[in-house]
Amino acid sequence: MPDASTTPMQPPAADPIAPDPITPDPIPLRKADIGAAARAQNLDPRARLRASDTDRELVQQILSAALSNGSLSLSEFDERSSKLVMAKTFGDLDDLTDDLPVAQLGVPIPPASGVAQATRIGTGSGRRRVQNAIAVMSGWDIGGNAAVGDNLQAFALMGGIDIDLREVEFTAPQLTIRCAAIMGGIDITVPPEVTVEVNGLALMGGFGTKAAGLGAPGAPTVIVTGLALMGGVDVKRKPHKNQAT
Repeated sequence: MPDASTTPMQPPAADPIAPDPITPDPIPLRKADIGAAARAQNLDPRARLRASDTDRELVQQILSAALSNGSLSLSEFDERSSKLVMAKTFGDLDDLTDDLPVAQLGVPIPPASGVAQATRIGTGSGRRRVQNAIAVMSGWDIGGNAAVGDNLQAFALMGGIDIDLREVEFTAPQLTIRCAAIMGGIDITVPPEVTVEVNGLALMGGFGTKAAGLGAPGAPTVIVTGLALMGGVDVKRKPHKNQAT
């Protein structure tokens, strides 16, 4: 028998390595899902309104124009047309046109359903466009039939500025309002059919975002940005004056 003292020691068996748990890849969100989530977050009341046959016919014209100019492939056109038949709300219709260059397709956009007077992009009345609003311990109002372009600077220092866009003439598809409210206030009123984006910063102040959300196809976009320092910038939606009760 071999001597136990000369028998080589066997190393202890290693514990089997458990495989790493497999983490499933996240499911990418479709554009429609993202759009629906954004509208839900913004609580856009228009997205929940019921669309009419006229609204669906308008979207069909937009899809057809997008197919003609190459913005949509034939398969994409067929898919969206099928969804259009089942669309019930403005939110459903927006999902079909959000990524299309509607303003470049040449489709005439009538006033939005339920809106007696829709905000349109003007061809130019000859009025000088308002580009600045300055209120230093004072007040400044913009509204009525004023003309606005693609940029508006609003500066309120211990003062107040009221910007009412419900009846103004839009001369560009997008208006950016750059705000600076320092111990002052800037109030911005937009009509229901305008798309609104709010990207401001508030320091010891407030920057309202409740009005942010999608508007009607073809209507202008209003972007509100800037700074509220010990002051406030408030953006709200209101019906056109001839509809207000």
